[in-house]
Amino acid sequence: MRGIGKLVFCIVACLLTGLLGSSAVRDSMDDWYAGLARPSFAPPNWAFGVVWPILYVMMGVAAFLIWSKGLGDRRARVALGLFVLQLVLNGLWTPLFFGLHWMAFALVEIILLWVAILFTILAFRRISRPAAYLLVPYILWVSFAIALNAGFWYLNG
Repeated sequence: MRGIGKLVFCIVACLLTGLLGSSAVRDSMDDWYAGLARPSFAPPNWAFGVVWPILYVMMGVAAFLIWSKGLGDRRARVALGLFVLQLVLNGLWTPLFFGLHWMAFALVEIILLWVAILFTILAFRRISRPAAYLLVPYILWVSFAIALNAGFWYLNG
């Protein structure tokens, strides 16, 4: 796979992670989530539909920058392995929280996601600073999501 194909693949893989997670639990989001007490700092629901696609595109570009360095480099393979791990954890959170309504477990899982993102940023930074910087808004948003998850659990758990 060459340049633009790699870029498209990386972005689509990230976008699909979010799409698959949210489409699998859409009914629960409408029914169960609507009945929950919300933390006072919770943004309007439409904000998630704006922020996440932007973050997924940035994540895809970051992965592309690392992949473009070549998989012959052990550091790139490790960095992309960490990226895949955090992407899997990202995809698991939505079904845990919205599908199974396991707010406490989802909180533990999203903290693990945050740690995986941090290690991914550190690994990316050794290879491409721009790739690492592209993940900073993501870890900041997940930090906020941790607070939201904790708030929902506190108010409704």
